[in-house]
Amino acid sequence: MISGKDLINMGYSPSKWFSKALSYLNSNLLSDSETKNYLDSLNPKQETFSLLDSPVYFHKNIVAETPEEEDNIVSVTNVMSNLMKTPTAINGAIMPDACPTSKEEIPVGGIIVTKNAIHPAFHSADICCSMMATDFGFVDPKIILDAAHQQTHFGAGGRSDNKFSLPKELETKCRNNSFLSSQKSLFLAQSHLGTQGDGNHFLFVGKSINSGRTIMVTHHGSRGFGANLYKEGMIKAEIFRKLIGPSVPKKSAWIPYDTIEGKQYWEALQIVREWTKYNHSVIHDAVLSSCSLLSSVKVEVLDRFWNEHNFVFKKDDDFYHAKGSTPLTQEFVPDSTNGLRLIPLNMSEPILVVRGESSVNNLGFAPHGAGRNTSRTAHKKKIEHKTVQEVFNEETSGLDIRFFSGSIDTSELPSAYKNASSVKKQIEQFGLGEIVDEIYPYGCIMAGSQNVNWKEKRRKRRS
Repeated sequence: MISGKDLINMGYSPSKWFSKALSYLNSNLLSDSETKNYLDSLNPKQETFSLLDSPVYFHKNIVAETPEEEDNIVSVTNVMSNLMKTPTAINGAIMPDACPTSKEEIPVGGIIVTKNAIHPAFHSADICCSMMATDFGFVDPKIILDAAHQQTHFGAGGRSDNKFSLPKELETKCRNNSFLSSQKSLFLAQSHLGTQGDGNHFLFVGKSINSGRTIMVTHHGSRGFGANLYKEGMIKAEIFRKLIGPSVPKKSAWIPYDTIEGKQYWEALQIVREWTKYNHSVIHDAVLSSCSLLSSVKVEVLDRFWNEHNFVFKKDDDFYHAKGSTPLTQEFVPDSTNGLRLIPLNMSEPILVVRGESSVNNLGFAPHGAGRNTSRTAHKKKIEHKTVQEVFNEETSGLDIRFFSGSIDTSELPSAYKNASSVKKQIEQFGLGEIVDEIYPYGCIMAGSQNVNWKEKRRKRRS
């Protein structure tokens, strides 16, 4: 019996004519060549795409103030120029915190707008990396940070305590979506609840400069649940690439939105967004509950808001792929009630609270943070003449900085990031949002150095 999966493996895109073709093929014994000729006669001629001869124009909301920053801008511009030759691209921009991740992937701080196309690699595996802030009122920030340390979880993998439960409504949505219904996907959705991962993800506690109240901010993405969707999306995009754009690089493959798969993938992204927002919420609610055990002072939630900065946003048939870029417009964050967005800089600097609107050059976005000028490895090499403890003491003096693993990660200390004041200045210079408040740091928790040999871990997993 020939199945629809067999036709897909032969390079045909799922369509209404599949049922007619399968009925005929399973009722008639045809040779390979006869089968191909028959299928080609039913299959509408596919439009094929090639790379553009020159890149689509993109806006550069960034200036260099040091030779290191000049080198970074050259790298970012080169990578974006190559990506803007993608045949679906119609607009783009880079932010003041832009930095390249590789020669083939959209830079952090980049936005690429495409027509009728969702590019999984343009949003990356860390789908819906985002921020949430909760205003706990006039409470000692140490109480909040201590409670948070008891409740959150950093590092690879999920939790073993099953502390939080996936809501049935969210589970049902996953089961009804072809990209999210696998047992692996459902397992990750449950086991990674209440976790924040590693890298630059953090839990920050500070005080509002405007009100003086204590605010907690979390930063993380959709964890393994979203990473698994990214993997499935890349597999599907590669099928379409072979069919309609074989000359396009694999990292630029896309899923056409006007297909069944495109609609399903877009829906899957919205479910992952819902999961990620819920994941932030369960951590914040757990911290609130824990506070009552640590203090006799009544703690309550006075305000809460959130925004993603690593996602795909839709406007008509245009898709805004924002890799490390904060959406400003209400249209992109429809569940926002106050129009406020969060932009972190580094652990020793205030988190910026901004609001703003779309313009010709910002495309509706602001930076997502301070960004880097060099890689983690290059930064560690630059400070290797000092001990880890010396660097830590110099850069975090007066702050309550904690690493969940117990081991300091110097690639996440303030000097690893761009100059915060420069980023703030360029936000104003390029009209990338109005800074309406700042959350001055008391302390934060990060994953820390995990000391994991990733190549060895990957080898063992494959074996």
